[in-house]
Amino acid sequence: MMLRTAGRLVWLAVKITAAIFDYLFDVILSSPDNLRTARAGWMHRAARAHLKIFGGTVRVSGEIPKSGLLVSNHLSYLDIVVISSIMPAVFVSKAEVRHWPVFGLLAKMGGTIFIQRERRLQVGEVNREIETALADGALVVVFPEGTSSNGETVLPFRASLLEPALRGGYTISLACLHYNLDDGDAKTEVCYWGDHSFFPHLLNLLGKRRVRATVRFGQFNRTTDDRKVLAKQLHAAVLELKGL
Repeated sequence: MMLRTAGRLVWLAVKITAAIFDYLFDVILSSPDNLRTARAGWMHRAARAHLKIFGGTVRVSGEIPKSGLLVSNHLSYLDIVVISSIMPAVFVSKAEVRHWPVFGLLAKMGGTIFIQRERRLQVGEVNREIETALADGALVVVFPEGTSSNGETVLPFRASLLEPALRGGYTISLACLHYNLDDGDAKTEVCYWGDHSFFPHLLNLLGKRRVRATVRFGQFNRTTDDRKVLAKQLHAAVLELKGL
């Protein structure tokens, strides 16, 4: 396990270096017409490469969305890598993520929209960024639980980040993530929650043989313009997608 962890740390450093050069040439120097789309495309390529470092495999079911708002449960820092490996997307994430090693760098370069939920004035700014991304035709991914869990259930959804989809009448899709390990307990060794510390958790995860992710996508038919009612409906729909 220690040799596997050490080897994967070296592999991770190589892939991060390659991803930075890819970002420099394909995003910065190419002067794309739509920077947001270019960054999401870069993140898609980087995520596919970085997922392999964890021995990661992804099994997908349901129709993969291409635009609109995607609402998902939240289990781990791997969630962004897993979803982004499937298709290009813009993510909304808590502000602390930007300071995490490796994943914070990838998130910032990939155009992630960061939010400090305790600052109510910033929620309005973030919603304007989300609305702009949706208007650009991007797929915007939000985790309305506001924090990650061990996956036994889905925590109640917060309604604040759903407003842009309501105002613009954009399509809302669902996703439900699940993880399995061949040689461990995914609830504690993949899911990142509670009192876990990031770097020890990451080192342990790098030592696992294989991380198996399952992503189920689902469609959602909106029937309300009340965001609090919508949050409850979406929560129920994700629970159903999860099979609870």
